[in-house]
Amino acid sequence: MKLFFYTGLAALVVFEVLKVYFIMPFPGSQGINSLDWAYFLHTHRWYFRTGCLLAIGTGARAAFDFRPRWRPVVVSLLAAGVVWFFNFQMMADHMFLPPRQLVFKARADNAVDESSVVVGVEYQGEARAYPIRYLVYHHQVQDTVGGRPVLVTYCSVCRTGRVFLPTVAGHQEKFRLVGMDHFNAMFEDATTGSWWRQATGEAVTGPRAGLVLPEAASRQLTLGQWFRLHPASLVMQPDGTALKEYDPEGKYERGKSKGELTRTDRGSWRDKSWVVGVQVGTLAKAYDWNRLKAERVINDRIGDLPIVLVLAADQESFAVFERHADGERFTIKDDVFSADGRSYNLAGKNLAAPDQQLRPVQAYQEFWHSWRTFHPGTQRDS
Repeated sequence: MKLFFYTGLAALVVFEVLKVYFIMPFPGSQGINSLDWAYFLHTHRWYFRTGCLLAIGTGARAAFDFRPRWRPVVVSLLAAGVVWFFNFQMMADHMFLPPRQLVFKARADNAVDESSVVVGVEYQGEARAYPIRYLVYHHQVQDTVGGRPVLVTYCSVCRTGRVFLPTVAGHQEKFRLVGMDHFNAMFEDATTGSWWRQATGEAVTGPRAGLVLPEAASRQLTLGQWFRLHPASLVMQPDGTALKEYDPEGKYERGKSKGELTRTDRGSWRDKSWVVGVQVGTLAKAYDWNRLKAERVINDRIGDLPIVLVLAADQESFAVFERHADGERFTIKDDVFSADGRSYNLAGKNLAAPDQQLRPVQAYQEFWHSWRTFHPGTQRDS
């Protein structure tokens, strides 16, 4: 009967390890299509655990009656240690916590360096900025901008931010970080337990599989540039309970992280090279960040849509807009880009007629491996 005891312990350890292995960045785990297995193990975890505990209980007396009696004690403690470690130390929502104290301040009282890179959101006249140096730890911030709930997300392993409207079936949903798939963060909704991919906003497994969260317009730029465009903006301040987890010098946002998962490839079109990704309808295209830094303005088209990419003089702030026509060719000087006698600021506003504005196109900075994984038919700029 003692075989039941040891088999139950071994099965419990294997189960707990695999349950975490499939959804965290362990060697080999993110290169396989293990999402369905991960979700199956997660949703049936108590069935597996109950079966293992029954086996352990069935053979416990025989195991402890067998000499030497210290052996089952040691094995039990080792198994308990593994179970605790993988459930309370290696789970994503235990490693990366959402802000406990969400504080915003105006420019006059702001403590965040204005050279910091932020994800900016504006709606109904209200603007808010979320520093990436905080988002890379929190992964998500649930907030309200202009009276509208938003879910501000960032995946440091993909190097990309997305802002979603967390409303599903007319209900404001809550999310927790559950892990990652193919190196992209996944969130679990509180209502159905479905898992949602951060890079696309799509529910990839669970009862809501196939649904997509609506996206809110957002920008990535330095805080200084954001204030120039939105002087009355509020800025997210550091959470006092998470100070030791932050990147106070902004090494990650500058591409100076040394971590294997978060480092930057300085060359072009390598796995961790930076790109600007743009999707128009079903068409997607990636633009080399090195090329954008060198040229600062790229006139192009995606399908039938003429666009222009612009990069500010700070070499951090970028934007994409629709051009009026394919023949309209923009140039840039300082932080003003011009074509056909019309000049615009980085918000796309005509400097001579502020009520006239170029239509913005949503764009993202991202690692090349991430963009091509979640946009498999993407084109590359030439």
